Amino acid sequence: MNKKFRGSIILILATIIWGSTFIAQRVAMSNMGPFTFQAIRCFLAVVALVPVSAIFDRFNKDGKTFATRWANPKLWKGGLLCGIPLFLACNLQQLGLVDTDAGKSAFLTAMYIVIVPIIGIFRKQKPSVLIPVSVVLGVAGLYFLSCVGVTRISTSDLLLIACALCFAVQITFVDIYAAQVDPVRLNAVQVAVCTLLSAIAAASTETVTWQVIGSNWLPLCYAGLLSMGAAYCMQIFGQKDLEPAGASLIMSLESVFAVLFGVLLLRETMSGWEILGCILLFIAVILSQLPVPLRKKTKPI
Repeated sequence: MNKKFRGSIILILATIIWGSTFIAQRVAMSNMGPFTFQAIRCFLAVVALVPVSAIFDRFNKDGKTFATRWANPKLWKGGLLCGIPLFLACNLQQLGLVDTDAGKSAFLTAMYIVIVPIIGIFRKQKPSVLIPVSVVLGVAGLYFLSCVGVTRISTSDLLLIACALCFAVQITFVDIYAAQVDPVRLNAVQVAVCTLLSAIAAASTETVTWQVIGSNWLPLCYAGLLSMGAAYCMQIFGQKDLEPAGASLIMSLESVFAVLFGVLLLRETMSGWEILGCILLFIAVILSQLPVPLRKKTKPI
């Protein structure tokens, strides 16, 4: 299987999980603080990822042991550099949802599709000629999908723009470390960092009760085990085979799947603008992944 195609499929599966997680977030966030929600779901992901890493070790024939793989300094450096922006992005998104409707929040959060290629320029990465066209189509699609008719700008909007910047940084660091360390362990470390920082913030600013946690066990398990655990592992595996700009465009499909799951599970309806936005986003993603033939050099006459 072509590596680029394989990476694209893995990332699409991740976006499907992330899109469906919006429903779990809506349910849990009705009576639970954002930091508490993040801390618990991240903790559940770490608990699951440690034994999963041992299972994946059986397929590695490099002579290293379970312990020595965890002792890799590059793993902890990469996990820390990925985990801090992940913590900031996830919690800025939750805080931004307080005063911003879900549609506009999805649009602003997904603006990392613009920021990632800009970061790539400073890293001296040259994207394919189709990436700028894909980004323009992607932004237009996200606007039609999430933001038509929205005119009010609030402080929460600025939080969501900062969230997009943090996601762009996280995507960039994943691109740097995905091919250098074990993807499952990298995700475990970045999520552990997010757990610790979220727990500190929750203990400082929110009231946590076992009754509230127990009443939300299902959305917490879904958001923790599938979204933070499985989907972020898929992100790391998928990004190994893709350039960051193209990967970020695929991940923006999270907004499309969030709308589709809202239609299927919450009986929401889609407007004509939302359908147009979905179509434009899919076209943008397809364009970003198309191979670009190299121009043949012509011999001077």
